[in-house]
Amino acid sequence: MLRSRIPVLAFTTAVLVLGSAACGGTTKNNSSDTGSAGGAAPASANPNAQLKTGLKIAYLPKQLNNPYSDVETSGGEAAVKELQGEYKKVGPNDASASSQVSYINTLIQQQEDVIVVAANDPNAVCPSLNQARQAKIHVVTFDSDASKACRDIFINQATTEGIGQSLAKMALEQAGGSGQIAVLSATPNATNQNAWIDVMKTELKKPEYSKLQLVKIAYGNDDDQKSFQEAQGLLQSYPKLKVIVSPTTVGIAAASRYVSSSSYKGKVQITGLGLPNQMRKYVKDGTVKKFALWNPADIGYLAAYAGAALASGQITGQQGDKFKAGKLGDYTVGADGEVVLGPPTEFTPANIDQFNF
Repeated sequence: MLRSRIPVLAFTTAVLVLGSAACGGTTKNNSSDTGSAGGAAPASANPNAQLKTGLKIAYLPKQLNNPYSDVETSGGEAAVKELQGEYKKVGPNDASASSQVSYINTLIQQQEDVIVVAANDPNAVCPSLNQARQAKIHVVTFDSDASKACRDIFINQATTEGIGQSLAKMALEQAGGSGQIAVLSATPNATNQNAWIDVMKTELKKPEYSKLQLVKIAYGNDDDQKSFQEAQGLLQSYPKLKVIVSPTTVGIAAASRYVSSSSYKGKVQITGLGLPNQMRKYVKDGTVKKFALWNPADIGYLAAYAGAALASGQITGQQGDKFKAGKLGDYTVGADGEVVLGPPTEFTPANIDQFNF
């Protein structure tokens, strides 16, 4: 269950430090092993090693000009500046499975120290990521994981189970305990989206969800217009639909925009994962009663410090490794190289004006 457990002060401070910026993504470790593992990490960690300066840290989000990704990478840029490194951001304009491969290959040629990537597909990027690791480049995935065989560390927003359970709980609340619901996701191959939806499906099998019916999973490809059209299509195809659950910031905003100016307003609820600044007007006009998210800038920030700790030999990505992440404090690497940022918060009419990101 996701509750408002992150203090308001923490969010406000993070925003002031990182600056204002506008999910697709969002997170399950993929258990498949694609390609041979690289050898970027040293044999053993030295937590007392000096943190290197001048590191070249490149960010490769799912796509450029995505409001959620922009907020994430703004946090990364702030962290790299603190680390006295060289920040770079590259990426495709679409979130297709193979669109990131050419960028990874270019970053290898440019001899980056760390590549931080939000994978559009868990396996398509693996051959290139392993080439990077063989070239002694450290690979950090964030927001949306690649296969664990081709990265060193994965920065997860929150636990997969917690997010999926929260999506199911909010759907139940907004539906009034019964009725048809639909999911408006990002891309069919999005690691995090699929993981959350799988957990949500498991939750829906429990007795307390027996009166909810998941009728459709639609995909807006993290494109605003496509997501808008998919939301429209869902409501036309399922006239008894009560709730659209969108675990992507692009999707929830597009669905809210459509419903807010249609005859469905007040009849169909929208919930999921969104940015407070992007969703505020839809909460204010009554289209949306509740949605959730973490601070995306902190994900990018944490990823930079994890990458620097890897490149400095402080950690290797093994379970139990510990490192400091600037203003966010101390973190410990969990199973399968996963580092969890922390619990998200729920946004409602009562608290949304307390957040600015």
